[in-house]
Amino acid sequence: MKYNIKGKTYTYIADIKDNNPVRLSFDQLSVQTFHLSFEPWYQQGYWDHSCVPHVLMDGDTVVANATVNVLRVRWQNEEKTWLQLGTVMTHPDYRHQGLSRWLMDKIFEEWKGKYDVMFLFANEKVLDFYPKFGFVPASEYQYHTQALTPQSAKIRRLDMDNIADTALLLRKYARSNRFAALTVTAPAGLLMFYCTQFMKTCVYHLEETDVVAVVEHEDGVMTCHDIFGDTRQSLHHILSVLMEKDTRQIKLGFTPKDTSGFTMLPLKTEDLTLFVRKGKQDLFAGNQLMIPTLAHT
Repeated sequence: MKYNIKGKTYTYIADIKDNNPVRLSFDQLSVQTFHLSFEPWYQQGYWDHSCVPHVLMDGDTVVANATVNVLRVRWQNEEKTWLQLGTVMTHPDYRHQGLSRWLMDKIFEEWKGKYDVMFLFANEKVLDFYPKFGFVPASEYQYHTQALTPQSAKIRRLDMDNIADTALLLRKYARSNRFAALTVTAPAGLLMFYCTQFMKTCVYHLEETDVVAVVEHEDGVMTCHDIFGDTRQSLHHILSVLMEKDTRQIKLGFTPKDTSGFTMLPLKTEDLTLFVRKGKQDLFAGNQLMIPTLAHT
């Protein structure tokens, strides 16, 4: 559809994933802006209709975008629909022309009444922009523990290029994270965005407990981003199995239901602030939560 924005005509399109020329133009702008390509994710078949770019085009070129990511989130045994805004970007030649503002207003119009919570992560350059649309900053809290007593068990790193291993990960993901107070139950495509790219070597199958964990080790700090599958073992036992010899500290990428043995600290991420749009569910004001790290877009 054609729209006139400040005297110039643009084409507006939403849900572009199967429109090859538009998707590739969107991807080019993403690489230029964030050094991030979505095309490998698309080619692997993991981009589904829960990731919905909303683009403005000048001719055949995408010049601005704001993406709506539809998440199914479980909190206190209830599943809700959360929308996360991401990949908000404008071509340098088209900035300061109101395109991002127009897209935000369009998203609010099209998604009105279709979600329970809307949130986004903003860098320090745009902290004054999102409050104009009813977003307020929210505090996040992360749970830490010192190194536990290491336990030995059979662990196998999954090969994310192997069909059987990716199928195993997806089966366990469908069982969710039983240890998490706030967990994203769908879509699987967002999980695979991480596990087939940035965290491709961080996915492990614990054979004895039959769970899959996504874990990073760096400079003696182990970050357990998520754990998927049914098990009777405790969270602390699983973490003790996942540790390396030099692990001194463990961080969780999710909020645990049982916080026993953990220290809660304000989460400070470099150059990113969580914003939540004012609404019926102000979860972050009354609870010490964090958005699961594998749900960031």
